[in-house]
Amino acid sequence: MPTYTYPPAHASDTVDDFHGTPVPDPYRWLEDMNAPETRRWLEAQAALTDPYLAGLPQRPHIKSRLTEIWNFPRYTPPVRKGSRYFFFRNDGLQNQSVLYMQEGLTGEPLLVLDPNTLSEDGTVAVYSYAFSDDGKYLAYGRSSGGSDLQEVYIRDIDSGRDLEETLKWGRFVGIAWKHDNSGLYYNRYAEPGTVPDSELYFNNQLYFHRLGTPQSADALVYARPDRPEMGFWSEMSHDGDYLLLQVWHAASTRNRLYYRPEPNGPVIELIDDPTAKHQFIGNQGSTFYILTDKDAPLGRIVAIDTANPAAGWRDMVAEGTDVLQSAALVKDKLIVLVLHDAYSRLLIYDLNGQQTGEIPLPAMGSVFTLSTRPDSDEVFFSFESFLYPPMVFRWDMASQQLTTHYPTGLTLPPNQYETTQVFATSKDGARVPVFLTHKRGLKPDGDMPTLLEAYGGYGVNNTPYFAQSSLYWVEQGGIYALAILRGGGEYGESWHEGGMLGNKQNCFNDFIGAAEYLIGSGYTRPGKLAIKGASNGGLLVAACMLQRPELYGAVICGVPVTDMLRFHRFTAGRFWTDEYGNAEANPEDFRYLYAYSPLHNVQPGAAYPPILVTTAESDDRVVPLHAMKFTAALQAASGGHNQALLRFEFKAGHGFGKPTAKLIDEISDEFAFALAAFR
Repeated sequence: MPTYTYPPAHASDTVDDFHGTPVPDPYRWLEDMNAPETRRWLEAQAALTDPYLAGLPQRPHIKSRLTEIWNFPRYTPPVRKGSRYFFFRNDGLQNQSVLYMQEGLTGEPLLVLDPNTLSEDGTVAVYSYAFSDDGKYLAYGRSSGGSDLQEVYIRDIDSGRDLEETLKWGRFVGIAWKHDNSGLYYNRYAEPGTVPDSELYFNNQLYFHRLGTPQSADALVYARPDRPEMGFWSEMSHDGDYLLLQVWHAASTRNRLYYRPEPNGPVIELIDDPTAKHQFIGNQGSTFYILTDKDAPLGRIVAIDTANPAAGWRDMVAEGTDVLQSAALVKDKLIVLVLHDAYSRLLIYDLNGQQTGEIPLPAMGSVFTLSTRPDSDEVFFSFESFLYPPMVFRWDMASQQLTTHYPTGLTLPPNQYETTQVFATSKDGARVPVFLTHKRGLKPDGDMPTLLEAYGGYGVNNTPYFAQSSLYWVEQGGIYALAILRGGGEYGESWHEGGMLGNKQNCFNDFIGAAEYLIGSGYTRPGKLAIKGASNGGLLVAACMLQRPELYGAVICGVPVTDMLRFHRFTAGRFWTDEYGNAEANPEDFRYLYAYSPLHNVQPGAAYPPILVTTAESDDRVVPLHAMKFTAALQAASGGHNQALLRFEFKAGHGFGKPTAKLIDEISDEFAFALAAFR
């Protein structure tokens, strides 16, 4: 057995008291990213990890093949504003996708914005954007180095130039244009330095910016100093008569819904209920159509007459057996996206709530990004699956015809691969869907290299998607497995609640059940099973490794949450307490968080599988201290017998907007690490 020499990390005598329980935190000093001792420790980790990964024999082939697979054109569904259609395109290996505009469906595409020109290395990305209703202006948020922090710029599309004003201090920005082009609504936080750092993620405020004026002249439209945890995401109704505010307070699908009659009406608290999802679909005059899971865990669509709110909610589409994921208003029809066993269906309803049709989809997969207008007969959407590269389709409501609008540039060998859906069993008997992708006709021999991935949190739907990385894995003869866990939203809000707060252990049990299924059904064995997760998924694989280390041959733990007792103290962590709890504020929360918190459950001398923990310098969502403290604890506990490496990346963040070149390098490192660890 090899031995490993890790950079020294002194263990301090820091101890916290949680409701009478003393909890040591020996690596608290790593929370200070700028301290000289922390920087020396990071440099030593890089000196250990970087040469090791670069020298792995399979890495050159992995990177070369991933680069080949990545190199095909990809599009977003077009958005129509006036007579103009806007869409993003990536030719294949561009670090960032490029925005184009064309007049009508057959016009020549013209360049609007190329984010690749905003930085030499592609680390400046377009985070959020919105077009004026006539298509003359674009407001877009720039993010640097993967940070959630944005600066919003405004571009005159005809001239191709940005206006002089810049809107700063935005995170998770929603932008809504007035239909007269006089200006736009946007939300932002306080200017750094004007409030303590601990308050930078509180007191979100909605402003109106008038074109041609400095940000300092912006008018405050709405704020809630009595509820500093609230955030405001804005959109404009299609007719321009209403400003909609999705009011959120946590990183979940639950929200309030307010609106403001244009041009200068008061903000009206239409739905002031933070316990359910309330998604504005569209309106016909004063009648609003809302998708909600209030009293309907799988979702329903209701109509509310804002001119007579006392009349209550009128059911349009009742709760069924599948999850209502989203919907769009098109003429006098509703296009409703539902999930059936975690894959997509597109249903058509009339405004009496009767299903009148279904848009045919090419395979068992996922619909992303519905793009429609209430005054149009056309519906654009993107579709993809594990073996179906992203493609944009156009559905004509009048002719009932589905056509390919932007084809994929990647062709897979016909009938060479296949995806099946199986069901594992969790500890409490729950049925856990698992998608398996592999070469067609695979006969399990108990020795297949298998990559198991999952997320399981925040009500996020983890549905079939196309990834160049998973295609590489299966083309090399492996199995790619995606498990659908409680904590996600694939089976509605009850499924989500079954894996959050005090039920979080169900999420880990579901994942462990999926691993046991893969082994017990003869697909693979522990020495050939790699598990991978990022963010909440990083928490997932860290906890599962600690609880059942004998099941896995390698662990890829990306940008993880690992300190479940202190996460709420840092940057965006305060948004997560509705999902995880708060160990400081609540003794019961402390009890269950302490029981699974990865940082606090590393056992000295335990035999853990090889693990690669990844983080990035500009990650201001899950700050690097989580990965760093966890790695230090693993290395100290291993006695030199377990492999635990930290991959620390500069000029990168939590993942959004990461340049293509960095993505390929990251996956090449991860796969080379896993394959070298297999035994």
